[in-house]
Amino acid sequence: MLPKVNNNTPDDTPSIAVIGLGYVGLPLAVAFAKKYPVVGFDTNVDRIKELKSCRDHTREVAEADLKAVIRPGYQSCGLFPTNDASLLRLSTIFIVTVPTPITKSKSPDLSCLIDASKTVGAYLKRGDTVIYESTVYPGCTEEDCVPVLEQASGMRLNKDFFCGYSPERINPGDKIHTLTTIRKVTSGSTPEAAARINRLYASIIDAGTYSAPSIKVAEAAKAIENAQRDLNISFVNELALIFERMHIDTSDVLDAAATKWNFLKFKPGLVGGHCIGVDPYYLMYKAQILGYHPQVILSGRNVNDSMGVFIANKIIKLMVAKDLKIKSARVLILGFTFKDNCPDIRNTRIIDIYNELCSFGIAPDVFDPLANPEEVMKDYGIRLMAEIPDDCRYDAMVIAVAHSHFLSIDFEKYKLAGTIIFDTKSFIDRKFTDARL
Repeated sequence: MLPKVNNNTPDDTPSIAVIGLGYVGLPLAVAFAKKYPVVGFDTNVDRIKELKSCRDHTREVAEADLKAVIRPGYQSCGLFPTNDASLLRLSTIFIVTVPTPITKSKSPDLSCLIDASKTVGAYLKRGDTVIYESTVYPGCTEEDCVPVLEQASGMRLNKDFFCGYSPERINPGDKIHTLTTIRKVTSGSTPEAAARINRLYASIIDAGTYSAPSIKVAEAAKAIENAQRDLNISFVNELALIFERMHIDTSDVLDAAATKWNFLKFKPGLVGGHCIGVDPYYLMYKAQILGYHPQVILSGRNVNDSMGVFIANKIIKLMVAKDLKIKSARVLILGFTFKDNCPDIRNTRIIDIYNELCSFGIAPDVFDPLANPEEVMKDYGIRLMAEIPDDCRYDAMVIAVAHSHFLSIDFEKYKLAGTIIFDTKSFIDRKFTDARL
């Protein structure tokens, strides 16, 4: 039986459903739940149990914040986490925040988005609004998602229900630039729907909102945000490849260039995760369908995708220079998540370092206190170390992620023992390193 809504809820109060309670959906659901009744739907039963216990393994929402909004049932204000799709019928606004990854062939994988659209469509009512936040290519909402909603609901867009797109801008692990402090782009399928959607987000976003002229414009804005960062990082990555051959420290060059007021100081490194390393492929996919082959974007992606192999080969060269035996050498990789101080392992490019070292007959140890060992084993087939043995002698060590936890490691001890230390993040004192990216 469906729970009853508190009778004190005004008729014009939005009742919201957030579909997908991951890095994007949960902070959004919590923010809305401070003012509105929110159903948080996720197909992952363990995730729902976790949230009902006011815990969040992604570390995006603090336990105290969850306790403030989590409710045991559907109420006039608060968040009710559930994996029961039938409870979606309580809502009038549906916000889809499911993952949109890429396939092994680097094409868009819309399977989660289409499944979510089918689920929402089954519970759509006349006058309802569906808003997508998942990153897609321009046109995806109206060309791919809306037909699914229409078929599942038996209704028609802008006649029976409305649609919108508001790109997510969550930065996992960032406690400064959070959901409410970042200006939110909104859009709608009609001017009236766009205005309603904009008002809804404006009620929770302290930084304000920006109403885009169309859904496609909002989709495109999200796509180029991360494509731009990808290209900027690819430029400094290519510089690192060049300066390595010149025996110049890239960080030194960037520090010197940054003395000019308008120099953009991007740092070289691995580009993974669910946004920067993925979104450019969505933009390229749509461009290619339209008959245009994007050369600059593709070139940047190729450079960034090559960095893991470059790092691994640099380590091998350093070992050869010290006459160390390569096959069966002991190598430690510090970090496996895609970014610093974050447990997210999606699309981590550290796997490229690992695989390339394995191709030389090395079986690297991997230590990351933030990554979930079960997820790493399931997704990548790698068994993480629980801790670094005190008496373990390593031929080489790679600082792949700048977790604050790693600052407690005695790098001087390893340096004195002859361990080659490659700091890909310029994270520790350079006197302890043999090379930096």
